[in-house]
Amino acid sequence: MNRQEFLRSLGVATLGASFSASFLAACGQKTTTDNSTVVTTNPGTMFFKISLAEWSLHKALQAKEFENLDFPVKARNEFGISAVEYVNQFFKDKAKDEKYLAELKKRCDDNGVTSVLIMVDGEGEMADTDAQKRMKAVENHYQWVDAAKFLGCHSIRVNCFGVGTAEEVAKTGADGLRKLSEYAQKSDINVIVENHGGYSSNGQWLAGVMKEVNMPNCGTLPDFGNFCIRRENGDMWESPCVEEYDRYQGVLEMMPYAKGVSAKSHDFDDKGNCIQTDYLKMLKIVKDAGYTGYIGIEYEGSKISEADGIRATKALLERVGVELG
Repeated sequence: MNRQEFLRSLGVATLGASFSASFLAACGQKTTTDNSTVVTTNPGTMFFKISLAEWSLHKALQAKEFENLDFPVKARNEFGISAVEYVNQFFKDKAKDEKYLAELKKRCDDNGVTSVLIMVDGEGEMADTDAQKRMKAVENHYQWVDAAKFLGCHSIRVNCFGVGTAEEVAKTGADGLRKLSEYAQKSDINVIVENHGGYSSNGQWLAGVMKEVNMPNCGTLPDFGNFCIRRENGDMWESPCVEEYDRYQGVLEMMPYAKGVSAKSHDFDDKGNCIQTDYLKMLKIVKDAGYTGYIGIEYEGSKISEADGIRATKALLERVGVELG
C-alpha cells in the first residue's frame, strides 16, 4: 500500500504536501494554511522529553538526500525536536575526526540541539565467546565513547550479540559490557544495550545481564518494538519472526536499568494511534518506573513517508504524554 492508498483507507479526501490535515488533527497537530508545514502544538507538561533517532531518516540518508552533519538542524527546523540520537553508520569513518565532530557540535550548539547518544553497530560482538574477538569488539567501541564525550552525549548504545547458549552469551556479554563500561566510566559516558534481536530481545535475559555487570553506567535502552527472539532461518533481521517476546513485559523488565527509551513505530490508525503498540499502556510502564529522560522517536514504517511517520509518532507521544501528565 502506498501513501495515497493509505490515506484513502483512512477516508481522507484531500492530500496535503506534507501529510493529511485530518490525520494530523487527530494526532493533535495542525498545518499551515498551504498545508505544507506541520506546526507542533504546545505539548503541555509531560514526564519525559522527546528526541529523534537518526534511523527514522535512514532511507533519506542512504539516498544521500542529506548527510549526518545536517541531521541536528533538520530535526530542529523540520520537526521541532531539539535532541538527537545519532547512528554511527552515517559517519562511520569520522569517530576520530575532531574537525568533523567539532563542526557537528557547532551546528548543534548554534541551533540549540542536544546530542543525546550514539547508536553503535558493526564494531564486533560484545558477547563473542572467543575472548580475543570479544576484547577486540570492546576496543572498537572506545572511539565511539570518545566521540560521544566530545559531542556532549550521555551514552552510546551497543548490542549484546554472541553465538552460544543463553547462559554462555549472558556470561560473555556481561564480561564485554563490564570492560567497555569501565573505559566509558572515565569519561562519564553510559553504555546502554537495546533489545535488538536474539537473546537481547528477551527482557528477563537482558535484565539478568545488567545484574551481572552491576555498574552504574551500564544500562538498557528499551525499544517498544524489537522483541523478535527467533526468526525462521536463524538470521537476525530478514526472515519472518517465529518467536516474539511480550513487548510490555520486556519493557517492564528492562526499565529498572533504562538510561534511554526508544519509541518504535510502524503504522497508525485513523485516530493517530500506533497499530503495533499501545502507547498508553507502554508509556504508563515507563512512567511507573520513574523514568523522566528522553524518549527517542524511531519510525520504521513504509506506508507513509519517513517525515510523516516522525510527525505522527511525535504527535502520539505528546498526546499520550499529556494524558499521563
